[in-house]
Amino acid sequence: MRAFLRLAALIFAVVHTWPATAQNYPSRPVKFIVPFGAGGPADVFARVLAQHLSEETKQSFIVEDRPGAGSIIGTDAVAKSAPDGYTLLVMSNTHTTNESLLPNKPFQLMRDFVPVATINYSDLLMVVHPSVPAKTVKEFIELAKKDPGKLNYASSGPGTPYHMAGELFKAMSQTDIVHVPHKASGDARNSVVSGTVQMMFDAVTTMTELAKAGQVRALGTTGLTRSELTPDLPTIAETVSGYEATIWLGVMAPKGTPKEIVNFLNTNINKVINRPDVKEAWLKQGAIPLVKTPEEFEAFLLKDIEKWANVVKVSGAKIQ
Repeated sequence: MRAFLRLAALIFAVVHTWPATAQNYPSRPVKFIVPFGAGGPADVFARVLAQHLSEETKQSFIVEDRPGAGSIIGTDAVAKSAPDGYTLLVMSNTHTTNESLLPNKPFQLMRDFVPVATINYSDLLMVVHPSVPAKTVKEFIELAKKDPGKLNYASSGPGTPYHMAGELFKAMSQTDIVHVPHKASGDARNSVVSGTVQMMFDAVTTMTELAKAGQVRALGTTGLTRSELTPDLPTIAETVSGYEATIWLGVMAPKGTPKEIVNFLNTNINKVINRPDVKEAWLKQGAIPLVKTPEEFEAFLLKDIEKWANVVKVSGAKIQ
């Protein structure tokens, strides 16, 4: 009888602890882990979320950048964190690509994380150093075919949208361009600006101003329609039919995070994304707000994993 009473008391405690924890959430600072470099889209937009969530919840939301190994280092740290809602992952289609590109990584996205909320998406910009004698996508393809393996393109690491945009371009344009991975997008950007690497695909939100300043030459955007930021710049698809590559961002939590906390975060993140001032500021940067429920985000993730698995197969992309 005593054993039964002890067991009943334990079950009662477990059942009632999680709702109480969720009800009081957040009661201490919440950390967004960004597994990419400072200054990139994930870092920039995570800080916008953190600022507004801190104001909304009266509790600190902080951003910590942990770049490296194509997002693996920071992501693995979150996977190993307590599932209590206080350590969250800011992720992108780097993660859905890595499911097929890096099958032996220490975590699996849909096994070790739960979807929380989407943030936004944006086109990429194909840029070259001004010394490259190509002013259009067509001229760049001709140059690449004239000297196979001579031109390089930079990325922030294997599996990132910048890497996969390059591999998709190579496959669809039938060119031989060498991938030069970097630790972070800022490093890759600097390599192109300095002329160390000739070309890069980068988010319009971070590369447009460098192109306007003449530090790089923009050749095209990666959406199926022209970007409102650069309406006079053609899409790559206008030369390479059907080409499309974008970057999107989202938030996930370690598996086992209480549903009440996931829903709380989803509601409040969507509230930030729907703010008129946030929408206006993001649209001016070329970022389109993306609002989904956790269930809709899960379906979106599964579809994107399948999409990039096909791209990896078709392009023959490999970790170098």
